[in-house]
Amino acid sequence: MLTLSDIDFDAVAALLARYGLSLVRVADGEPIPGSYWGECEAGLIGSDVYARADTPVHSLLHEAAHLIVLPPPRRAAVHTDATDSVEEEDAVCVLQSLLGEALPGVGRERVLADMDAWGYTFRLGSARAYVEHDADAAWQWLHERGLADAAQRVLLLPTSSLTPTA
Repeated sequence: MLTLSDIDFDAVAALLARYGLSLVRVADGEPIPGSYWGECEAGLIGSDVYARADTPVHSLLHEAAHLIVLPPPRRAAVHTDATDSVEEEDAVCVLQSLLGEALPGVGRERVLADMDAWGYTFRLGSARAYVEHDADAAWQWLHERGLADAAQRVLLLPTSSLTPTA
């Protein structure tokens, strides 16, 4: 499982900043604020994503994706649990893999493999199969919010610090 200590913290912080988010480093052994799953899993409060060195990258990207898809008024109210719909959760699973592609030393394939290793479950048997063959509605959901190109199946990175308008 790829962890935050395995990659460049500053690269992750810069990626999240493009979406108006802050990456907050939590000291080793300290509890992670806003963590839904506890242990080493990433947490979120408002526009902050909390992670330790042992936080899995897929977890950090998943929680960040939850905040990325939210409009600012909803984002500000988030503490620990961000989703309120199956459609949003599905889109977040696709978005986290796309965000992995934007990070040096990570990539989409590694995020998808770590999602499977962590225990995500999909109807077609794997995260990769879901993203490639069963996520049309999620791709469209992201496309409608300007976060991905559904036809080319790629991430649309903001050119500056932006937040979605949906």
